[in-house]
Amino acid sequence: MSTHFQTTQSHTDPDVIDFGAGHPGDALLPRAILQAASAQRLSQPDASLLQYGLEQGDGYFRHALAQFLSRRYAAPVDMEHLFISSGASQALDLICTLYTQPGDVIFVEEPTYFLALRIFADHRLTVVPIATDLHGLDINALEAALATHRPALLYVIPTHQNPSGFTLPLDRRRRLLELSLAHNFLIVADEVYHLLSYDASPPPPLATFAEHNTVLGLGSFSKILAPGLRLGWVQAAPHHIQRLVASGLLDSGGGLNPFTSALVRVVLEEGWEDEYLERLHATYRQRIRALDAALQAQLGSVVTYDAPTGGYFFWLRLPERVDGEDLLQHAAAHKVSFRPGVRFSGQGGLRNYIRLSFAYYEDAQLAEGVRRLREVVREVYPSLP
Repeated sequence: MSTHFQTTQSHTDPDVIDFGAGHPGDALLPRAILQAASAQRLSQPDASLLQYGLEQGDGYFRHALAQFLSRRYAAPVDMEHLFISSGASQALDLICTLYTQPGDVIFVEEPTYFLALRIFADHRLTVVPIATDLHGLDINALEAALATHRPALLYVIPTHQNPSGFTLPLDRRRRLLELSLAHNFLIVADEVYHLLSYDASPPPPLATFAEHNTVLGLGSFSKILAPGLRLGWVQAAPHHIQRLVASGLLDSGGGLNPFTSALVRVVLEEGWEDEYLERLHATYRQRIRALDAALQAQLGSVVTYDAPTGGYFFWLRLPERVDGEDLLQHAAAHKVSFRPGVRFSGQGGLRNYIRLSFAYYEDAQLAEGVRRLREVVREVYPSLP
């Protein structure tokens, strides 16, 4: 298809199985739900959804969102602690605009979300990676880094981390909050996968500790409804909310995404989001099982990993001499793709890791993709078992 008529960011060749696609496939997107929500909202005589929106976000929508989050988080969420954004990425960019200056030091996990690194580069920030282990951010490594750096903020993905899938335990969350208060840095918690937990419930979101005044929690409907909505939120203490609201961006353009907010409000109030989440959970549980089985059968002697309990991703470790980018260069000939680990590194490391997403494809395609991946590994590293 000509790029002149392309409509979506992801445009993989249909003959290629691209494990790099970190979003749901078209068949899983909730067209019927959004059609019903649109019909219901647009049948009303109120045309306010077509006006410039309130800077903080439509009050009716924030009320519905606060009720939804309070129930799903099992912790109270105040609508006055919510700011509506055009997705988590836009919120992160706005936070960088308002809370950092070029050259500021910020901390990130190692590994971290590779496209957040692009946003930080746009703002010319100095990224300092902090080590992780099987339980997420290493708090001892964070304390050691605080002895030599004064970060403006720490960007962390505490639940079903992208790419590793790790979830930060409650004791580490509490210690992280204590350190942010003691050393006066902000925690920007990217919690877009928190509601995609397929096993036991994770610890409370860091956003629910917003009263500590050092946390800005990011959420998004991109992962729990549809990415094309470009609708998300920031949960934070009121003085942070007011700083976001008072930005020039909001003063000029009004609240972000008032039209979409009005439609998603219907989805929340009718309980359709809860129903859709249950469908996602069942689908993704099955896809995890399918991808896990394929990896064990095809690459079990080559890769090590912990099967995820939430989110979208498998984080595979290969032998030290294997380079993920080298594999990727040969993958095109086998019509398979993935994200090499080095892209998730703030220091050019993690070269023997790769990330696979299970969100986009159905079971048979996941299995076929792993078969193709094994062919790539055997071609590039024939001495591996």
